[in-house]
Amino acid sequence: MRADAAARLRHVYWIGGGSGAGKSVIAGRVAARHGLRVYATDDVMADHGRRCVPAEGPFLTEFAAMDMDERWVNRSPETMLETFHWFRGEGFGPIVEDLLRRAAEAGVIAEGFRLLPRLVQPLLADPGHAVWLLPTPGFRRAAFGRRGSLWEIAGQTSDPERALRNLLERDRMFTDRLREETKRLALRAIEVDTTMTEDGLEELVREAFGW
Repeated sequence: MRADAAARLRHVYWIGGGSGAGKSVIAGRVAARHGLRVYATDDVMADHGRRCVPAEGPFLTEFAAMDMDERWVNRSPETMLETFHWFRGEGFGPIVEDLLRRAAEAGVIAEGFRLLPRLVQPLLADPGHAVWLLPTPGFRRAAFGRRGSLWEIAGQTSDPERALRNLLERDRMFTDRLREETKRLALRAIEVDTTMTEDGLEELVREAFGW
């Protein structure tokens, strides 16, 4: 099935990476330049969560039953990392199903943190069709300071400061894991730090795709 899927997904380019790395912005810029469509996996997380039955998503089921403090305050970042359903690959099947339904399109850029290297690699007819953006802790803090997305989550807990520290540490460890995994699988990764401009990052992604 994976070999057949790889052939059917030859038109797909994948941009994965850590949270706050600029995946959505860069995917939009590259897609606009090359006339491609963007498939933003974050936009369909709620739908994919509903499509995962408990047997296929035990970590998702457990997470859904927790209150905000149980999710983000009372557990260590290490536990949060190891048990977060999307980091475990739950819900990746619906991503593939969605993309296969779009197989007639001329070209698609799929982007999002759920595109784990070990899951994407078997779907690559061409290894040059995938890249992962790896933000430094400084870049991530600056990005979330502008967007405020993690504060929105942390602010729903009884201890926003601790929740934010936990989230930032969990995401740092997730990025480290992506770095190790892309290296092990010989997949392309780009380090994103505070000196990186959007123009510069877009150029590196386009180079990674051979454009």
